[in-house]
Amino acid sequence: MALGQKLERTIKTPGLTLAGEALTLDLCGGLWLAAHRTLIVSDLHLEKGSAFAARSGQFLPPYDTRETLACLHEAVARFDPACVVALGDSFHDARGPERMEPGDRAMIAALQEGRDWVWIAGNHDHAVSEGVGGRYAETLTLGGLTLRHEPSLDAPEGEVAGHLHPCGKVAMRGRAVRRRCFVTDGTRLVMPAFGAYAGGLNVRNPAFDPLFPAGFTAHLLGDGRVFAIGKAMLARD
Repeated sequence: MALGQKLERTIKTPGLTLAGEALTLDLCGGLWLAAHRTLIVSDLHLEKGSAFAARSGQFLPPYDTRETLACLHEAVARFDPACVVALGDSFHDARGPERMEPGDRAMIAALQEGRDWVWIAGNHDHAVSEGVGGRYAETLTLGGLTLRHEPSLDAPEGEVAGHLHPCGKVAMRGRAVRRRCFVTDGTRLVMPAFGAYAGGLNVRNPAFDPLFPAGFTAHLLGDGRVFAIGKAMLARD
């Protein structure tokens, strides 16, 4: 069986219920809550390229912010949310907003126009500078869900977090596919990183074990669809 056929057999509707809330796992890496008209994205890591240049002189093409915001614009245009929640590490560091190009800052302002916008504090951007609009919060409760940046070991049912940048890897007959993914056990959910330069951590890494001791399902962002794959079918790096 070809790898693509194997993935095809695992596909499920890209939606699930968590703490009584219906969630749509979107192919862009965002989470849509239709009942609340809320779009959640995590780990944008805006201005990561400029942060590397400023700190170490290491050059990365300075287009990550524009590319990430373009993807976010597409999602906002499709869903027309009343609220957007950026689930922490929205900027790669606290000075990221100062380094933004005026056009990128204007794009954020346009995305915020006419809707609520919540920046959840992350470990990279806990004290983000003023001047990027929206409002800030450590955590946010939305219906039965608790939204925060870092997943907590003692979290109640319904925690939605980011921080870990989960990726899933499927290997078969010498071929492998590695994609960003949502990961959940039906009690909590960890979101993929949305940022263009954000990277990812394999969900078989031990960092995920304390969060999902009884196993999990990874929802991989594939070509044109989201694939739901159990832990046992996922490969380590």
